[in-house]
Amino acid sequence: MIRLLPCGDRAILVDLDDARERRDFDAALRAEIAAGRLADEIIEHVPAARTVLVRLRDPRHRGSVETALHSLEVGAACVEDQSSGEVAVPVHYDGADLQALAHQLGVRPAELVEWHTATPWLVDFTGFAPGFGYLVREPVGSPLDDVEIPRLDSPRTRIPAGAVALAGRWSAVYPSASPGGWQLIGGTDLPIWDVDCDPPGLFRPGVRVRFEVMP
Repeated sequence: MIRLLPCGDRAILVDLDDARERRDFDAALRAEIAAGRLADEIIEHVPAARTVLVRLRDPRHRGSVETALHSLEVGAACVEDQSSGEVAVPVHYDGADLQALAHQLGVRPAELVEWHTATPWLVDFTGFAPGFGYLVREPVGSPLDDVEIPRLDSPRTRIPAGAVALAGRWSAVYPSASPGGWQLIGGTDLPIWDVDCDPPGLFRPGVRVRFEVMP
């Protein structure tokens, strides 16, 4: 059962039990809007780890939107793939934490890189900083598929833009220089966030990401 919480006059926060339930709900909502339903009532919907923020065009429609949200048919059988395409990210795998992290996981650095590039990644949601996408992984039959990557004990005060990192069950590319506690395994020259582009963020929920070893 979903929980609908008011978020100001013009938004509804949909609270779900876990990331998988949130992912299925957001996909169902995207499919509903793509089919032309709710498009006139909803400005946008923003997924997070276990919530979806739904912004309303008119607060007077809150009741009908809440009814529609409760009535969404959520499940693998009824949700079509709403992927927004694929992005290839060329990476120099020379990150400051690559060697130590590989040792901690009991693999060679080359094995960690091979797993990272063989794994299909999906932008699950965005947050932390503009353009920062949390990339969830799909299993590829590796022992690393189920590993929780530990964060650093002490976060760095500055991580350069383009740094490719791992933490928990996610991967990410830092879109701009910022503090951070994720494990750095490489870097890319591909712009992830550019205010002069439309849209400015390369990573949007639903986009599939493929990491490649930069020659």
